[in-house]
Amino acid sequence: MKLFPSLQKRYTKERFTAVQAQRLAQEIAFGPIVFQVSRLMLKFGIFRLLSDNREGMSLEQISQATGLSRYAAQVLLEASLTIGTLLVKEDRYLLAKAGWFLLNDEMTRVNMDFNQDVNYKGLFHLEEALVNSRPEGLKELGDWPTIYEGLSGLPEQVQKSWFGFDHFYSDNSFDQALEIVFSHSPHTLLDVGGNTGRWAAKCVQYNKEVEVTIMDLPQQLEMMKQKTENTPGHERIHGHGANLLDKNMPFPKGFDAIWMSQFLDCFSEEEVISILSRAARSMSVDGRLYIMETFWDRQKFETAAYCLTQISIYFTAMANGNSKMYHSDDMARCIREAGLEIEEIYDNLGLGHSIVKCKLR
Repeated sequence: MKLFPSLQKRYTKERFTAVQAQRLAQEIAFGPIVFQVSRLMLKFGIFRLLSDNREGMSLEQISQATGLSRYAAQVLLEASLTIGTLLVKEDRYLLAKAGWFLLNDEMTRVNMDFNQDVNYKGLFHLEEALVNSRPEGLKELGDWPTIYEGLSGLPEQVQKSWFGFDHFYSDNSFDQALEIVFSHSPHTLLDVGGNTGRWAAKCVQYNKEVEVTIMDLPQQLEMMKQKTENTPGHERIHGHGANLLDKNMPFPKGFDAIWMSQFLDCFSEEEVISILSRAARSMSVDGRLYIMETFWDRQKFETAAYCLTQISIYFTAMANGNSKMYHSDDMARCIREAGLEIEEIYDNLGLGHSIVKCKLR
């Protein structure tokens, strides 16, 4: 297995002493409790209190300030102390570094909201999902074959956390991505799986002449129109309704560039090859296809690889039952089988994205 050097070093040797490994095993066993305790330390404002009071606070002070009973505050504080998000000095609790990150790191908060609102109940059905190759946990949210058909109908808080998660990761890469894509001056761009139109809106503002067509499910296009109707240049954003899982659904022709951002991770390898093959059949010799993904093996920081491989489980249990955050070698194989070849790969964009630039083989 090929890995970036930072990951190769970490994943090929035992990292823990026996005592550390035993501790990690217990953290895994109590993982659901650790998550909920930490979430409530945020929700009840205890981490914020301790951040604002660097000298620390007593149990009684925390109970009074939060309105929690002495018992409720005590069980949360004692659990957090042993989790490692708090420290204790005499009779005062203080915020530890891990607690600071839970409070202040936006990526951590986005991930926590996503796991609480979208994944938590559904992950109980992970075993069924793995055995049946279906998103068995999705029934906790609604009756759809995949989460994508249900995005516009998700409960408000679930929808907020899902889109917050999706947009947080993609938005941080868009500025660099625009420079890469528009260095070839495309006049027409097909945004496949364009969702709410955030990339399309960026494109028409970045380039005053480009025409962007979003190819997505009809219900997603309706949401896109609502989200972009007040965007400068919205008249140059168009929709092309399509079910991309339909192997007989052709791609429209005549585009200088085809863009797929955080899209192919929503499909199995067989589906990825089908989608890319149809894209290839629509391309001219001069056309280019850009795939932006967070490949877990190409991460500069190990924490990113950890997050991405865990996010794969969301796809298994909740999204569609058969996709994942891909290793770049797997995606490269799918690209070749679709009749395309990789012209260039741009790494370390935003929060760990890569762009794979493809042309006809």
